Amino acid sequence: MNKEFSTACERNREPILAILQDVFADRTRVLEIGSGTGQHAVYFGAALPHLIWQTSDLSQNHFSILAWQEEAHLPNVLPPLALDVKADYWPEKSFDAIFSANTCHIMAWEEVVAMFAGIGQVLLPEGIVCIYGPFNYGGKFTSASNAQFDASLKYRAPHMGIREIEAVNALAENQGMHLRADHAMPANNRLLVWQSR
Repeated sequence: MNKEFSTACERNREPILAILQDVFADRTRVLEIGSGTGQHAVYFGAALPHLIWQTSDLSQNHFSILAWQEEAHLPNVLPPLALDVKADYWPEKSFDAIFSANTCHIMAWEEVVAMFAGIGQVLLPEGIVCIYGPFNYGGKFTSASNAQFDASLKYRAPHMGIREIEAVNALAENQGMHLRADHAMPANNRLLVWQSR
């Protein structure tokens, strides 16, 4: 099997789940944007069996997601959709929750803008959006390690970098969402929770 493994996913899944168990308690159908290795999907899907968990990513990343799903045999975790946030086509509007982890700082800013525009297309009224990752506040890093991480990202590719919370929240507000919670997480990350009006 071509199953990839992310140490970060293994490390952050329990703190994330502790919050998702609350905010997704009354949800039914989740779209995960950027499912990556597929680890989060099977872990959260097993722990939240009331949810239909729809994975998605660029087509070239599907092999690992499918490998994790094949091993887990979870009926509520669906095979990945081919989703490029910049594409005109997004799934139909049928999700009452969105989850994405460690994507905003990997994508180019234009892709982050496109992602929120797409979320606005597929999220049902009163829907919940959870975004996990590092963010800056007031134009400043929240830790020295985040500053170092940002430098390493920009070294890998100039379009990468830790995003400003104010700019990201403005994108969400433009799609009719309000910030419901901003949770501090381990390793200087955040879990942001928006709700659509």
